[in-house]
Amino acid sequence: MPSANPPRARGVDRVVELFRQLHIARRPMTMRELIDTTDAPRSSVYELVGILAQADWLEVLPDGSVFFGREMHYYGADYAMQNDLLRRAHQMMMELVSRLGETVQLCILEGNKYTVVLSESSARPFKITSDIGVKVPIPWTASGRLLLGHLTPPEILALIPPEDFALADGSKIDQAQFLKDVYRAGQQGYFMTEGLSDSFSCCMAAPIRSRDGHAIAAFCFMISRDTDGTRREMLLHELLGSAQKLSDLS
Repeated sequence: MPSANPPRARGVDRVVELFRQLHIARRPMTMRELIDTTDAPRSSVYELVGILAQADWLEVLPDGSVFFGREMHYYGADYAMQNDLLRRAHQMMMELVSRLGETVQLCILEGNKYTVVLSESSARPFKITSDIGVKVPIPWTASGRLLLGHLTPPEILALIPPEDFALADGSKIDQAQFLKDVYRAGQQGYFMTEGLSDSFSCCMAAPIRSRDGHAIAAFCFMISRDTDGTRREMLLHELLGSAQKLSDLS
């Protein structure tokens, strides 16, 4: 009877895990760190790193640590240029940052977490941003409330791990209030949160919708909490208009 997990499949799994650990670390990792975090045999990690380094998927630095190689950048750039939403969103984000001086992000759900897929930061000394690709608990975000609007309350609570309702400072988000927030976000077509994942920040988010009306992504401004009401209204108007333009193209 053939193995349920043949060597080739295990090798692919280990390559995926190597990439995942490097992305989580967001820095070069030593071989010992890669062996420990992937829980793979030492010989397998050394062999895979050697093969991937020859293909320029990974790069072995002079101190022996390992990080993504230049080929990975080319593949990522190819994907960004081919994906119509990412390409158009990036162009719009650069224009908004240049004109308004605020940090802009494009966010999606990835499984039961939220992640930033594009981010353009303002030139101000005070910056509020999240790292691209880092998975964040959905309840910590304004975008998360918008992106769950197609689910029922039981489906939402089944999706989100209970521990994700605890903020970094140890305080808890009430689940019933969170469900009300999701409903309100859907009714008003945007949402704002203040001081959740960052005590100094306000996040305002507007949905980017598919042709069937589902929110497939969110366009966000990350601003300081001391931004006055008049500027907030102006930024929200800009945000809603930009998200609608991207929705029209989806």
